[in-house]
Amino acid sequence: MKMLNRSAMTVKLTQDFVDWINDLDVDSEQISLQEVNEEATVYLIPEIEDEDQLNETVEEFYLNVLENELKSWEEDESRWPEPLDIALFKRFIQLDPAVMVFDLDYGSGLQSASIDDLEEGF
Repeated sequence: MKMLNRSAMTVKLTQDFVDWINDLDVDSEQISLQEVNEEATVYLIPEIEDEDQLNETVEEFYLNVLENELKSWEEDESRWPEPLDIALFKRFIQLDPAVMVFDLDYGSGLQSASIDDLEEGF
């Protein structure tokens, strides 16, 4: 088992986010908070040791996370709520931090790819 030099934030969506999703297409079947949070997104962040460092990290990266979560439901940015500020982030996103992150995959090293590369199909 390898301890990574990262911490993590698990992101779950709030009811306000789900309401926004459901307002995108009122003719479609409405989705529930439970359904959207069946699978959470995990973001690796620089190592943190306390709540102050977590708050600093959130301040630094909230826009990246918020835009990524919005884009996963609606690619047309003109349909996104405004303004994309920390207040909207706190209304739309629930964070569960993890200070220590371990890698249980003994067989392969970590790899990364730019999200832009993934969208273009490499």
